[in-house]
Amino acid sequence: MDRFAAKKSTARVRVMRPDGTPAANQAVNFKQVSHDFLFGCGAFDAVELMKDTLPDHVRTLLSERMENWFELFNFGTLPFYWGRYQPEENGPTTTPYLMKAAKWLEEKGCAVKGHPLCWHTACANWLMNYSNEEILKKQIERIHTDVSYFKGTIDMWDVINEVVIMPIFDKYDNAITRICKDMGRVNLVKEVFAAAKESNPGATLLINDFNTSTAYEVLIDSLLCADVSISVIGIQSHQHQGFWGLEKLNEVLERFSRFGLPIHFTENTFVSGDLMPPHIVDLNDWQVPEWPSTPEGEERQAQNVIDMYSTLFAHPLVEAITTWDPADGAWLGAPSGFMRKDNSKKPAFHALHDLIHKDWTTDVTLTTDAEGYVDLTGFRGNYEAKLGDAAAKFHLSGSDAQTITL
Repeated sequence: MDRFAAKKSTARVRVMRPDGTPAANQAVNFKQVSHDFLFGCGAFDAVELMKDTLPDHVRTLLSERMENWFELFNFGTLPFYWGRYQPEENGPTTTPYLMKAAKWLEEKGCAVKGHPLCWHTACANWLMNYSNEEILKKQIERIHTDVSYFKGTIDMWDVINEVVIMPIFDKYDNAITRICKDMGRVNLVKEVFAAAKESNPGATLLINDFNTSTAYEVLIDSLLCADVSISVIGIQSHQHQGFWGLEKLNEVLERFSRFGLPIHFTENTFVSGDLMPPHIVDLNDWQVPEWPSTPEGEERQAQNVIDMYSTLFAHPLVEAITTWDPADGAWLGAPSGFMRKDNSKKPAFHALHDLIHKDWTTDVTLTTDAEGYVDLTGFRGNYEAKLGDAAAKFHLSGSDAQTITL
């Protein structure tokens, strides 16, 4: 049995010659050139590269890093944290840099997601000057403005982030916790999803959370009962304290599969150094002067990548996996990247590269029948067919018959 059959399609392809006759009894090579599956990563460095004031040595480092990035990833997450995006109410936003970065990624053949439209953390402090009613109004306006402006370039959004904890978050006061506590989770989520849907009816809209307990399931149940238009269930999996293990991973997949919605693992990290102590509840509370990568940790990280990515890629509802940090030292200073700080590639980089470009890429030569037909089975994505010096591109995504000319 093919473990990865859920990510493949079989289609009957007819190969024709330019003169309109079938390419009968010909050996045709079919090579996959890109995946439909979203192999993602945080693309915050792309935003930095769009800035004119970047020092030359930093630009060189980030340019090299993004060159490596494109070897693995076809899906980038860009930062829309309101407090950083618009630190002053009437001040400038980072919109120009974000749009340039999004278009650059798009030109490179990458899908792009904005993260997030509503979140209690990294919220704009100036919202605290307003009443709850006015805060909600400004939150909705923000969604309308950004989703409309980026429509066509960014058509996927983490609409709201970490709702399970949102109304009871008590580390510091913030505007979004205030309105969530006032309105209730379901009412707030319904409002922000409706605003995003109205601004871009064709957008893919995610709810996203690190809480994988039954509380998140109950919330999703309630939202679906309230007709909230959730496109995708987002699951965070920052594993600074060690790999979940296949038992927990499969248990989480089973529980959230019952909704029948696509699943994205939106923020995944494995550290390649010492693991964070198990008694830490909030990962943000672990602050150390240095957190180095180690040879032993790098081998462990690579095996974690193989185990987790293979399990998720095999699952019929999982459509995307996003690692959060391309290089070490980003979020919390953790050695959680697939590259070291100097951009050298870690074993995890090579492990994922082999999975994507060797194990999970179709490259097959088939011989047509007397009428020019072949039955092609392969991983879904874009292909190039070659017969001698002639080449043609096509997309394999289902069982529909296709005709190509070579």
